Amino acid sequence: MSRTLALAEELIALSSVTPEDNGCQRRIAELLAPLGFECESMASGGVTNLWARRGKMQPLLVFAGHTDVVPAGPLEQWTSPPFQPVRRDGRLYGRGAADMKTSIAAMVVAVEEFIATHPGHEGSIGFLITSDEEGPATDGTVIVCEKLKERGEQLDYCIVGEPTSSEQLGDVIKNGRRGSLSGRLIIKGVQGHIAYPQLARNPIHLMAPALAELAAEKWDEGNEYYLPTSWQVSNIHGGTGATNVIPGAVVIDFNFRFSTASTVEGLQQRVHEILNKYDFGYDIKWTIGGRPFLTPRGNLSDALMQAIKRETGLDADLSTTGGTSDGRFIAEICPQVIEFGPPNESIHKIDENIELRHIDPLKNIYRRTLENLLL
Repeated sequence: MSRTLALAEELIALSSVTPEDNGCQRRIAELLAPLGFECESMASGGVTNLWARRGKMQPLLVFAGHTDVVPAGPLEQWTSPPFQPVRRDGRLYGRGAADMKTSIAAMVVAVEEFIATHPGHEGSIGFLITSDEEGPATDGTVIVCEKLKERGEQLDYCIVGEPTSSEQLGDVIKNGRRGSLSGRLIIKGVQGHIAYPQLARNPIHLMAPALAELAAEKWDEGNEYYLPTSWQVSNIHGGTGATNVIPGAVVIDFNFRFSTASTVEGLQQRVHEILNKYDFGYDIKWTIGGRPFLTPRGNLSDALMQAIKRETGLDADLSTTGGTSDGRFIAEICPQVIEFGPPNESIHKIDENIELRHIDPLKNIYRRTLENLLL
């Protein structure tokens, strides 16, 4: 059995449903410490975080990821128990197999092999591991990044092990992610009897033209790396449940997924400008889920793409699609952040899995990237 497969199975067997770590980071630290890593546990709000570093010199290349996984869901729907790793039909099954315990195992073994061959390598290597990525993400990577910034630790490169590949291992890497900006819009009317509309003001009727204008608005053109910004309504709540009452208010939840072509402040201002055209009172509560980040083509992406080409023969595509990730926090203290990992078709699903044939090549790609940047 390959070393990476064995470690992946060991981590999957540790049931670490967010925000629990259940000993995963302790095991990782046990493997890193003999390699010369200084391992530091940073707990916050019931979340476990691990910061480990080998070396004092620049450049510092950091491997980042999360040990927490999403809940398994209905256990009876799993072909085999979610926290009992099983090899079947050329695949490794278990919660976290794709997202992202195999990536973490591959990173650790890649570093083991790299240091064994190149103990006097240039620069430094780090690990930033959290158990809060699948949860609210308030006590995880963001806390570690704040502490590293306070201490003046400079990160030069970071590879986040998110499952980015699409059809084949190595076909897609993420060099950025869109930001997420949500709003809860409350449009105020006057409640009344539905038979006497002249004595009421129906907020649903009032909001309809404004909603149509917001939905039709072109917020930006995107840029070289991003599609145009998207605005979508997720929920509409109005009425008392009775069929003869005009509601006094309607609540609309909406979300922007936006690129570096727009800013939070600019999008908020334009929403208010549209709403202010209409004759109704309203309130908005804004929530910033994450700001966008972008790593243009550079040393890190070139090193990773060269490693992928040598290992798989593929020319990887740069992409910024998908949801938010912890890369948004790391980008605040690191100029080059890239996400790369196995195919993502089974993530968060029943019978989550990774093809066995991808596990050692994933490790090799991480090791080759180390060689490209630190030799």
